[in-house]
Amino acid sequence: MKKWTSLLLAALLVLAMFATASADTIALTVWGAELDQNFIAERVEAFKALYPDQTFEIQIGVESESTAKDTVLTDPTAAADVYNFASDQLTQLVEAGALINLDSDYGQALQLANRSIDDVKAENVPASIDGATKDGKLYAFPNSFDNGYFLFYDSTVFSEDDVKSWDSLLAAANEKGAGRKVGMTLASGWYNAGFFYGAGFTTGLNDDGITTMDWNGTSPDGVTGVQVVQAMLKIASDPAFMAIADGDISNQIASGNLCAVVSGTWDATAVQTAFGDGYAATKLPTYMAGDKEIQTGSVGGGKLTGVNGFSKNAGWAVVLADFLTNEESQARHFETNEIGPSNIVAQGNPAVGENLAIKALGEQSAYAVIQTVGGKYWDATGSFGEQIAQGTIASDDASVQAALDALVEGVTAAIE
Repeated sequence: MKKWTSLLLAALLVLAMFATASADTIALTVWGAELDQNFIAERVEAFKALYPDQTFEIQIGVESESTAKDTVLTDPTAAADVYNFASDQLTQLVEAGALINLDSDYGQALQLANRSIDDVKAENVPASIDGATKDGKLYAFPNSFDNGYFLFYDSTVFSEDDVKSWDSLLAAANEKGAGRKVGMTLASGWYNAGFFYGAGFTTGLNDDGITTMDWNGTSPDGVTGVQVVQAMLKIASDPAFMAIADGDISNQIASGNLCAVVSGTWDATAVQTAFGDGYAATKLPTYMAGDKEIQTGSVGGGKLTGVNGFSKNAGWAVVLADFLTNEESQARHFETNEIGPSNIVAQGNPAVGENLAIKALGEQSAYAVIQTVGGKYWDATGSFGEQIAQGTIASDDASVQAALDALVEGVTAAIE
């Protein structure tokens, strides 16, 4: 009886909050990627039109999903009310109180839109809901399920055989690329981990928040971490390869300097513009580790929209976040930026299944893992990838082993 009384009171409090606030201007801030600014602005205007009797002041800011966690955690109280982020950032954001538990009282706010949190859970693919859940509680709204990377390439330069391996890809770029490069970000533990995951290495997260990592050993597939790094050093030192700074891929695509690039669906429109009739996409190439041919792995997952636990208008923020990620919004997101939906109905659109980038993501998904890591992981793996990009690690076995040992020690260090 007490449980039902508490739920009823919670619902009444939320509804009372809306009634009280209706005479006031509701101020909210939304953060999203630079690519999504026009999309968000369009959907915000549609949201306002749904509630003509309520005055809103909604500001839209630029914040990449890949860096949202770092920006929000700098000062959660100053962060946006609603923000987008990659699913692998969920744990740290929850622990910092920067995300509202949507299964709690604030989920009742969706009654204003004649919806519930159960609707959200039913409408999105289960894996996307899993990525938004911690300890059995939903902490964010899935907005896409295409957060993985694969290879875009210019088919006027490369044949389908050329793009099957890193060796043939780079050889063809040197021969036929007319100075254009094959680009990839190495100074990021999101991208460079794919080489290790493909070879059977792992990362994980203990209950105490400490990351586990075995990259300095030998994988169950019989590949050593040393062999993986030596293969990466070979790729990075090739004249046709361009190591792209984290967050700068879109700019490099627009520059016209690339004939192939490792990225995701969020860059599909830009790549189509750059490659024109040559636009093509496929899974990542294989590489040689010792005498073994390894399919380059990747990180899979989705992108989420969360409501800041420190929001002063949390009820309305929940309603807005739900609107920005509903079926209509996800369908529109695909139309404007080719972002693959997590919404089950939106996924059923034939245009989604025929999309080249989403097809390539599907090919690569067989080799993708859901990455679970702690805070010590990112700086250490980013610096390590930069060393590979710059060639500052000598390629002999002893030097590479020492670098890997230092990496693992840094990543698995206790949280201070």
